[in-house]
Amino acid sequence: MSEEKKTGVAAFMKKQGIDLSWNALGIKAMGAMALGLFASLLIGTIINTAGQRLGIEYLTKIGPYATAATGPAMAVAVGWAMNSPPFVLFSLVAVGAAANSLGGAGGPLAVLVIAIIAVIAGKCVSKLTPIDLIVTPFVTIFIGVTAAFFLAPPIGKFAAWLGSLIYAATNLQPFIMGIIVSFGMGIILTLPISSAAMCAALGLVGLAGGAALAGCCAHMIGFAVASYRENKFGGLMAQGLGTSMLQMPNLMKKPILWVPAIAASIVNGPIATVVFNFRQNGPPLSSGMGTSGLVGQIGVFTGWSTPSEVATKLGETPISAGAFEWIGMIVVCFIIPAVVAWVVSELMRKKGLILLGDLKIDC
Repeated sequence: MSEEKKTGVAAFMKKQGIDLSWNALGIKAMGAMALGLFASLLIGTIINTAGQRLGIEYLTKIGPYATAATGPAMAVAVGWAMNSPPFVLFSLVAVGAAANSLGGAGGPLAVLVIAIIAVIAGKCVSKLTPIDLIVTPFVTIFIGVTAAFFLAPPIGKFAAWLGSLIYAATNLQPFIMGIIVSFGMGIILTLPISSAAMCAALGLVGLAGGAALAGCCAHMIGFAVASYRENKFGGLMAQGLGTSMLQMPNLMKKPILWVPAIAASIVNGPIATVVFNFRQNGPPLSSGMGTSGLVGQIGVFTGWSTPSEVATKLGETPISAGAFEWIGMIVVCFIIPAVVAWVVSELMRKKGLILLGDLKIDC
């Protein structure tokens, strides 16, 4: 392609607001997809479970409406993150419904990929004709749903296969996989990538979901406790119930600050899988939420009595949770991360590897 053509394409893309950067597609879009999933499937599951537990029939009627909107909610969230014009954004309702339905167990990943394709297609024609109200929705829906027919099934099958592989490997080798999954998911949670969307896309539940949740908790609670000296109670809440991503500016400058949280995740993973048989059988999204808004813990709780569809397909069954399960959740989600990260961070402070102010955040 000649320089003139390259310049022309770049100018057109800029004019139409098409951004193909990793930040736009891999970070913002994926993070938004998790928000859409939270505002549909996850909250619907919570409402439905609350209705069942409390005996409030009306809540059990509300919940299914929220979960039924899962595909459209995710697609619209992706479109919102990509700054879609109105006709593109609203047309994604149909695209999301098709992609999620055709994607099966791997629906979330299918929705992410196909919504991005539909947004780009819609933006290419947006406001270029005098009949924009017909052209833009038509192109967005036609390209999006067509892509869903061809791409959603294989994408969904791949995501489901990879998730089931991790699930099976964790059941076969709970100690080793407990470390690997906990370590990896904890890192992803702290990076500007959505661990919740990753868990949702792969359908991580069962022991694998428990290990993922253990790693996320290790980073959130770990950083919150290790940095208490600098950030006090406000920082404890911001990181412990918000996100450990607040530490990214400090980690970019001094990567060794990651050690206390990583140590906590390496210890926490096998304790979760081997000692407590800790399973997260609620919506897979919950496995990547850590202690953020206590969504991870709510997922574990709902999974005890009402395993998600993904968990049920993998053979997970309801359990009658007793003291052991409750103790396991408290130890894995809060105590181990806090103790290990605090001990390691204090040792590092004594060795001069962490200096006062290194872990300071704006909160």
